[in-house]
Amino acid sequence: MNDSIFYIAKGLNITLRLYIITVIFSVPLGLLLAFGELSKFSFLKKLITFYTWIFRGTPLLLQLFFMYYGLPVMGITFSPLTAASITFIVNYSAYLCEIFRGSIQGIDKGQYEATKVLGFGYWKTMFRIILPQALRTALPPLSNEAIALVKDTSLVSVIGTAEILRNAKEIVTRDFSITPFFICGVLYLILSTIILLIFKKLEKRMGISCQ
Repeated sequence: MNDSIFYIAKGLNITLRLYIITVIFSVPLGLLLAFGELSKFSFLKKLITFYTWIFRGTPLLLQLFFMYYGLPVMGITFSPLTAASITFIVNYSAYLCEIFRGSIQGIDKGQYEATKVLGFGYWKTMFRIILPQALRTALPPLSNEAIALVKDTSLVSVIGTAEILRNAKEIVTRDFSITPFFICGVLYLILSTIILLIFKKLEKRMGISCQ
């Protein structure tokens, strides 16, 4: 049993690496896309709208298959982790774009007018006045996406990546026991709970600071 737990836990390395890579790159990319969608450039807005439509409207698993199995047909080959990382980044940045865009648009227009009176430029207004408030509004949906990302990392098992679920499946096949699936589920629950607690703490801190 201890060997099984250790082997399944080894998959945490891939799970956490994929999670961290996705967060590091998808959050700023999603924010940039949100700025682009809110810009005055019609072509850019349409391009980003099309981007979010594609990646929010098709299954993440299909996108992963296309990145890992489809692109090699065109001569473009990635390692499993690289293919998964790119897929998760472009997928989650599309969702984050819409979250950030909605939060920014939810800020009262009067605040923009007030900053103009104070002589603030666009970027100063955005980063000092608008974004801090928008991020507070965005925290609950961001929390949902952060927890969903933990569960979605299990999808990379289909392209041969040795993460938690794949390692558990190997032991189930070898030992004819479903216990590894319970161990796997507990690990996912622990990760999800940690992330949930982090976001609850952030929400509490931001709520206190804004009082």
